[in-house]
Parts: sequence; structure tokens; C-alpha cells
Amino acid sequence: MGIPQTTAGRTGLEAILARPAEALVALDFDGTLADIVPDPEQARAHPGAVAALAALAPKVASVAVITGRPADVAVRYAGVAGVEGLDHLVVLGHYGAERWDAVTGTVHAPAPHPGVDAVRAELPGVLAESGLRDGTWTEDKGRALAVHTRRADDPQAAFDALRGPLGELAARHGLIVEPGRLVLELRPPGMDKGVALTEYVREIGATSVLYAGDDLGDLAAYAAVEKLRTDEADPVPGLLICSGSGEVPELAERADLALPGPGAVVEYLRELAGRLA
Repeated sequence: MGIPQTTAGRTGLEAILARPAEALVALDFDGTLADIVPDPEQARAHPGAVAALAALAPKVASVAVITGRPADVAVRYAGVAGVEGLDHLVVLGHYGAERWDAVTGTVHAPAPHPGVDAVRAELPGVLAESGLRDGTWTEDKGRALAVHTRRADDPQAAFDALRGPLGELAARHGLIVEPGRLVLELRPPGMDKGVALTEYVREIGATSVLYAGDDLGDLAAYAAVEKLRTDEADPVPGLLICSGSGEVPELAERADLALPGPGAVVEYLRELAGRLA
């Protein structure tokens, strides 16, 4: 089992091991529990992920999957519905705007932002004007839209060329653009993994937290953990894990522990479950 490279990370792990019933284990999905694939619709949980979560969940306060995907899609792709041992699992979809609870098997969500429909209608025209429509792929997430450039002849050039036009389109309709690994997501403001994580920590009264992610969208969750563990009034020790340290250095530099990808994350979770009483 990997040893955190920072004092704060080691303190976080020690707190989880000491009082697991009060710990929250929070995880991104794509790139953390599932390998990154060219077609996001083909993403599935890494082999062994569900078994590791089922071994871990009964020993902690909660396991939360925090993702930009719709909650029901993440549940389906992760394969966690109806699995024995996962009563303590929740999926916070759309950066926390949606919530699926394993106990009830239902999704709770507010009404969608009206700007999403407007962007959905205008997006094909913006992509056509950019000359990059044939080299991109749009993922409709219901409450957000993501433009992927991984299939383009020059994925990074396409990504860079679209940041301006998509930023202008989003701003016209009250949305923001969230950049990721060769993907630009247009979504409502106020939805981020940091807000979702902090609110859930306070809701369940967690006294320690582990968060694992792989992309720029996880920086907000990293910031939330950093703030929680330095809160003078009510500090919550935390462990930050980076999955796939080579692709997003901004995340790796702030992580307490870097693992080479979803396979290693799943193995870490399995080993952690084995160490908990």
C-alpha cells in the first residue's frame, strides 16, 4: 500500500485508519475508477473496482462517487446498482447537482439551468464555424454539454482553438466552460466537486476524508480537502490521491500520493479495505 509523500497526507491516512466509521472515501469516476477511452459512452469501471468498493463501503461512513456525468449514467457505467455491500454508497452526478443513493436506488435533482437548452441549440453552428465540427464529438449530459477533441487530427490544437468560441457561447447563456483532458464542458456555474464534497462531508459528519481524482475538474475537490484539513475551528484530516500523475501535473503537484491510473487506485482501495477494522 502506497505511503503518502506529505505530512498532511499521512495524517489523513492515519485518521481514516483510526476511525474508519467516520471516514468519507470520495472518488472521481472517469480516469480514476474507469480508464479514459476515446468514446466516453464506452467507459466502464475498472475490473475489480466494484468488489473493492463493496469491501470498503461497509467499513466507512460513506463512499461517494463525484462525477460530471449524470448520476444515473455513472451508476450504470460503474455497475454499482443492487450490489451487496454498497448501502453506504452515493453517486453525486453533475458535480453534485444530482444524487443517487444506493439504499433507495433513486436520483434526486433540481430543474436544469435554462442556458443548457440554448447552448445545445447553438453549439452545432459554433462548431461548424470553427471548421472543427468533423474532428470533435459532443457528449450531451443533460445538464451540461461536453465537446471532446480526442478524435481530432491534432487533439490539442483543436482543444486550444475551441476554448475561445465555446467560452463566448457559454457566457452568452450564463454558463461556464470547464476544461479537462481534451474536453471542454459547458455547464452552469456553482456546480463543482469542491462544493459537493464539502457539503457531503458536513452532512454525514465525516471526521476524515480521502479524495482521488485525475483531471482539472478535480482541483476544486482538492481545494476543498485542503481547506477542510486546515480549518482552525473544525479540522478534517484528508488524503489526496492523483490517478495517472503524468497527464495533469497541476493535480499531481498537489497530491499526497500519486498512483499510475485506475488499476492502481482500485488496488489501493482494496488494500485500504483490508486494513480497516
